[in-house]
Amino acid sequence: MSIFLIKAFQLILSLAILVVLHELGHFIPAKLFKTKVEKFYLFFDWPFALFKKKIGETEYGIGVLPLGGYVKIAGMIDESMDTEHLKKDPEPWEFRSKPAWQRLIIMLGGVTVNIVLGFAIYMMVAFVWGKEILTNEDLPGGYAVNEIMKPYGFQDGDKILEIDGQTLEDINEIGKYLFLRNVSDVKVQHSNGAYENLAIPDSIGTQMMNSGIMTPFTLFVPAVIGSVEPDSPANQADLNLNDKIISVNGEEIVKWQDFTKIITENNFSEINLEIDRDGYFLNKTVKLSENNTIGVTVLAPKISTTKLNFTFLESISRGYDKAYWTLKDYVGQFKYVFTKKGASQLGGFGAIGSIFPASWDWQRFWETTALLSIILAFMNVLPIPALDGGHVMFLIYEVVSGRKPNDKFMEYAQITGFMLLMALVLFANGNDLYKWLFN
Repeated sequence: MSIFLIKAFQLILSLAILVVLHELGHFIPAKLFKTKVEKFYLFFDWPFALFKKKIGETEYGIGVLPLGGYVKIAGMIDESMDTEHLKKDPEPWEFRSKPAWQRLIIMLGGVTVNIVLGFAIYMMVAFVWGKEILTNEDLPGGYAVNEIMKPYGFQDGDKILEIDGQTLEDINEIGKYLFLRNVSDVKVQHSNGAYENLAIPDSIGTQMMNSGIMTPFTLFVPAVIGSVEPDSPANQADLNLNDKIISVNGEEIVKWQDFTKIITENNFSEINLEIDRDGYFLNKTVKLSENNTIGVTVLAPKISTTKLNFTFLESISRGYDKAYWTLKDYVGQFKYVFTKKGASQLGGFGAIGSIFPASWDWQRFWETTALLSIILAFMNVLPIPALDGGHVMFLIYEVVSGRKPNDKFMEYAQITGFMLLMALVLFANGNDLYKWLFN
């Protein structure tokens, strides 16, 4: 099965789980308050339904368009634009006949389910699989530092010790903390053993976004040769396994990335290498092939991780913390959508599908589903007509003022909100198409 199909199947399965449970969040309180639910659909039944069956007063079905789903509640002005009920007097089983507090609970049900679901999945993942973390002991060579961080005192080979006075459990999350959590101080240990507290500006998140560098730290890989191809320029120049590259054309090489950057970004016909071979320093002149390579690979450092296991009670706490910070970080990240760079990064179903693993992995599938559940909750609570948050906004107005918004106003608001959402969907998926075609 191709990678595309594996990712697509995971996306559809995840969306099916999230949509059904989200809509149940509306359906159950509606039924508890004796409100008629006319339809309950997984995916949209436009232009037709793959399956439908009426049970009692509700038609249940699966639509052909996998972009979401819906429940159609009688007497409600929603995205279906069905306003026939407005021509009649309100019936006691209609949404519009219910007290505002009941309507508010019905509308908040979907978002509530998504938040609880995200927490429950994260809790389950922690209990079943635990957590793989990266510690400084797991990363003896420290980090390679991207250019965006070097002006603030970071150096290649640094180890991250503390962030704002707190030890970071998983040092691999340093990029996320810098981007989203307003870090002001990072304590590091440099490769020479010296300790230093480095001040971080408030603008670091914006700098990362504008530069496109979302991973300011990567694995530090020494410039040591791991293999030499037969009949390659490196083989002809008598380069050996375990040779350490010290400089290229007199320019110091600290890590493997320095070496590859120099030879790929310059049109050298040959380079002079200074190497360290078991403590002996040698100079080698090496010709470059047509694709600016010399026929060597790096000696990959051995990296391990640390496994944390949790009891059931510990998993509850872990699940809550993970859900809380996932929501908080996503809200913090949302502000970048309104920047030029952030808008260009906005993705549709292609981008969502790409975050699923290329091979079936239940742990990653459930972690991704939990993330999408939290995102769905936040997006749905935005005060945009046609979303749950839009209905909630008008209901809060009604509770505070004691007056319902005019039905005609609600109809126009729904149309406006729906058009806005469709424009956003087209823009996001257009971004996906553009990246696929031109990147």
